Amino acid sequence: MTNTRQRTALAVASLTTLTLALTACSGGGDEPSEEGADGGGTTIDAEHSVGAMEDFGAGTTFRATEPVDFTLMYRDHPNYEVQDDWSIFQQLEENQNVTFSRTDVPLADWDQKKSLLIGSGEASEIISVTYPGQETQFVSGGALLPVSDYLDYMPNFQQKIADWGLEEEIDNLRQDDGKFYLLPGVREIPDVQYSVVIRDDLWKAAGITEDPATWDEFAADLATVQEANPDLDYAFSDRWTDSQPLGALMNVMGPNFDAAGGWGYNNVWYDQDAGEFTFNGAREGYHQMVETLAGMVDAGVMDPEITQSDDQAIQKFVSGKSAAISGNTQEITSYRTKFDEAGKDADLRMIVIPGGPAGDYLAPSRLSSGLMLSSEAAEDPHFKALLQYVDWQYYSDEGMEFAAWGVEGETYTKDADGTRTLDPQIGWNALNPDAPKQLNADFGYFNGVFLLANGSTQDLLESVMSDEVKEWTRAVLDRKETAPVAPAARLNEMELEQASLLDTQLKDAVLAATAAFITGQRPLDEWDAYVAEMEGMGATQLIETYNTALDRQQ
Repeated sequence: MTNTRQRTALAVASLTTLTLALTACSGGGDEPSEEGADGGGTTIDAEHSVGAMEDFGAGTTFRATEPVDFTLMYRDHPNYEVQDDWSIFQQLEENQNVTFSRTDVPLADWDQKKSLLIGSGEASEIISVTYPGQETQFVSGGALLPVSDYLDYMPNFQQKIADWGLEEEIDNLRQDDGKFYLLPGVREIPDVQYSVVIRDDLWKAAGITEDPATWDEFAADLATVQEANPDLDYAFSDRWTDSQPLGALMNVMGPNFDAAGGWGYNNVWYDQDAGEFTFNGAREGYHQMVETLAGMVDAGVMDPEITQSDDQAIQKFVSGKSAAISGNTQEITSYRTKFDEAGKDADLRMIVIPGGPAGDYLAPSRLSSGLMLSSEAAEDPHFKALLQYVDWQYYSDEGMEFAAWGVEGETYTKDADGTRTLDPQIGWNALNPDAPKQLNADFGYFNGVFLLANGSTQDLLESVMSDEVKEWTRAVLDRKETAPVAPAARLNEMELEQASLLDTQLKDAVLAATAAFITGQRPLDEWDAYVAEMEGMGATQLIETYNTALDRQQ
């Protein structure tokens, strides 16, 4: 999925004190502690343990003691449409004794159909591909399982959280009742995929051989490249702008300005120094980010068409009308292919993400798309087996490697030092790009339904990276710090209803004003007037709601 958006924001996170620790256990879950891993652990009786293993623990290969069939709400991606004869299904049936009764939902209808099925009480036991925060709307209806009540039966999950220090991020998921209802994808290292792709040949010809340290230096580099290449319309013409102005770019920039922007924009931002929530769209950091981008447009080095389609932006880049565009670790391969198809020579690379006035930061982004379980799953005879399967598939090293690479000897080989090599007849992204078969489309592996967070362990993540991407990723991680996880206000049902009435209209107004300021349609000296407008629309009321909830928790 080359256009997968980073859904990371420092904004409305969760309470940083995980009062009831997740214990990394390697034993089975037949006799959970009296309190349970969440202070209210629920024991699963024999009636609901059909097919479950008695000795299941962290690192144990899951195999149901008798055939089990789980219902699965399957998100069907057009790039790898589901096939009943995929290897992944065959292997799970043969080795794990697991089959699925699927409800296949096309990607284009996924969010809407998922909501309808959950709301009508027709949700499958496993509800795949759900991002943190998307579960909140379903909690009050009682359709979702409070998975935090059953962590004693998920030893691999507990071990990953403890080993990787993810307690604060997991606490981020808790609702007003103190429970969480989503099992997220987890990563050992922060998720870094997006930056700006540049025509390095033009950069070097202009005398620029080092990446900019700050976004201001990036703007200066654009001016240098523009001056050296008068045929350029703009040194920088960006994509991922049609649904939200500069969605990818401002998402990457945000943490370096102590704000959230682009795809990660949220009205509510926790100010670590003040110890309270503030209105993100009125923060000085957000102002500085908008000012930086407006300066690029005003200087003529950035295309003011910040609502253009991806195709328009890519065409400008490939045709030589621009020299830089937002990209990610997958799309840079696509860009190179398009240059080759156009018969044009170009050296492309991604710059290391620059810093800003707030420092050199990444958003805390070690949680990714996950899954929900239907509350009705707890009534099924194979409930414990379901939890064991999910724990093995999504959180064990063995299960994740299987979901990513497939079967050793069939789809890949493994050297004595652990290096994996994809079969030359099979491709995935930059690995064997000209191969006749694809790991996801023809075998079902590297599929977002079965592999959360695209890998999880650093080893597994890096195993599918080209040397170039691996080097870039390590350079970003070496240079950047991860911003602290913010506390969250766990709004009750009434507060959520009140906040939702304000949230959408405020966000729409902020994004519209942001685009106007950046493109010069509205002068920056009207910033104070804009802030007053947001207050008049309810920004202060929204923030007071969140701070009231935060005070209640603390």
